[in-house]
Amino acid sequence: MKGFYRFGYILLYPFFRIFYKISVKGREYIPEGAALICANHSAYSDPLILAFAFGLKHFMRFLAKIELMRIPVFGYLLKLAGVIGVNRGKSDVGAIKTALKTLKSGVKVAIFPEGTRVAESDAAAAKTGAILLASKTGVPIVPVYIPRNKKFFSTLDVVIGEPYLIERLKGGGSEVYTVYASELMEKIEALKP
Repeated sequence: MKGFYRFGYILLYPFFRIFYKISVKGREYIPEGAALICANHSAYSDPLILAFAFGLKHFMRFLAKIELMRIPVFGYLLKLAGVIGVNRGKSDVGAIKTALKTLKSGVKVAIFPEGTRVAESDAAAAKTGAILLASKTGVPIVPVYIPRNKKFFSTLDVVIGEPYLIERLKGGGSEVYTVYASELMEKIEALKP
């Protein structure tokens, strides 16, 4: 899995650089070991932008909609790279367990809290999956801002924020998770240059 991720990274990076130059601020905030990497999401290219912003040293497993995993060949390659398929709209216990196990093993997990691509003018409430994972594992959340307006042959200013911890949440219902999820999106948007 990690080997194929590295292979894909090395293979795709030169082609990606033709279309975008990535400028990264805040790399010093990237923690060693397990962490939840949480970024805003507006384009199919965001996972690649996130991976290239963090660099080859920081292997991470991405959560992605299960529909992508069902595309012939492409889905198989995503699985080889360690992507975790999520059945959106349902409580996907299998995906949650896989993400928890991954974090507990010391590996980073990348998640887009909005749950789907969102244009700059659109408002989307953050899903609570990232908060659930952070609460159950105690790993830091790393907020990341990726520019929503992407133009080919331009520089993308990606900003990595300071990691932070949330308390272990017990009870309180989904409202408590929703409050923390909204706070996470505020932290992400606050990084916008």
